[in-house]
Amino acid sequence: MTRIHYTKPSITELEMQYAADAVATGWGERCYDYIHRFEDAFRRYLGVEHAIATSSCTGAMHMGLAALGVGPGDEVILADINWIASAAPITYLGGKPVLVDVLPDTWCLDPARVEEAITPRTKAIIAVHLYGNLCEMDALLALGARYGIPIVEDAAEAIGSIYHGRRAGSLGTFGTFSFHGTKTITTGEGGMFVTSDAALFERVLTLSNHGRQRGQSRQFWADEIGFKYKMSNVQAAIGCGQLERVEELVAAKRGIFRTYRDALSPLPLTMNPEPVGVRNGYWMPTIVVDDDLSFDREVLLHAFKRDDIDGRVFFWPLSMLPPLKTSSRPVSASLYRRAVNLPSYHDLDGHDIARVCDAVSGVLARA
Repeated sequence: MTRIHYTKPSITELEMQYAADAVATGWGERCYDYIHRFEDAFRRYLGVEHAIATSSCTGAMHMGLAALGVGPGDEVILADINWIASAAPITYLGGKPVLVDVLPDTWCLDPARVEEAITPRTKAIIAVHLYGNLCEMDALLALGARYGIPIVEDAAEAIGSIYHGRRAGSLGTFGTFSFHGTKTITTGEGGMFVTSDAALFERVLTLSNHGRQRGQSRQFWADEIGFKYKMSNVQAAIGCGQLERVEELVAAKRGIFRTYRDALSPLPLTMNPEPVGVRNGYWMPTIVVDDDLSFDREVLLHAFKRDDIDGRVFFWPLSMLPPLKTSSRPVSASLYRRAVNLPSYHDLDGHDIARVCDAVSGVLARA
């Protein structure tokens, strides 16, 4: 019986050729060739004006929030159900993450809870598109306009997701992406900052280069303290290959999700939603077991392990984690106990998916 991993990348000869070329030729005057190529291709794919390749999505978020002026005492609102990487950059700048509850169907920010949390100290709202699901961007953007607060998109998990004709990450003041090895497209590690705000782009560009402004003629002259979150040329070369295949990779994710959905539809659970007008990139197919069942996710994870299947827990509420511990939010507190991410790498076949579904069915039959 072969092991079913929860995720792994899809790397072909194309990516290997580009990476080999970057290793052989991408030095000296050509050390940024693939980086600029990747940034330009990603910008055009997303439909935004500017893109900056970074070493991580976390770094992209850190620089973006810094460029917005987030500082000590400022508040930034985000959902309680998230990976800590969405909240950590707020704390790097001395700001305070303000955690609010999520909607029970999308597992993303509840706009009503966001509005309740707005104070005079609110500096930004981070809309994290969880597992490929999309936030209610119309409602959030309307709140941003009403209160004069930037809406930021953490689209780390949402490459390929589309909200009413616009790609995830292109709707807010800025967006950030992750190309970690688990993501739909990967550079191993890496990220991207995107925006259509020219002034914000220039600000982040300066911050991304140790505070050296574009066009500065003095060598090694820093105009301010900045950051070093650059992507390497070799990583960008891999990204160029992945981006040429992005529609193929997203289609594979969507196909895997459909197979899961069809097989699991008779069971007492829900999965990632796809409302009218939205296309879900389905980065991570996820089940949420009905709350009237006696379900223990550890039992399912143990069943997966016994059958040589990798399981992955739904994110813990940030309010439960020691660095951010606060009172619980009811929807978030209920969701994580009942939810599990399912394996979803691109060459997962029907037999593998059937093994996963059999394990789920067996556990729920005893719940």
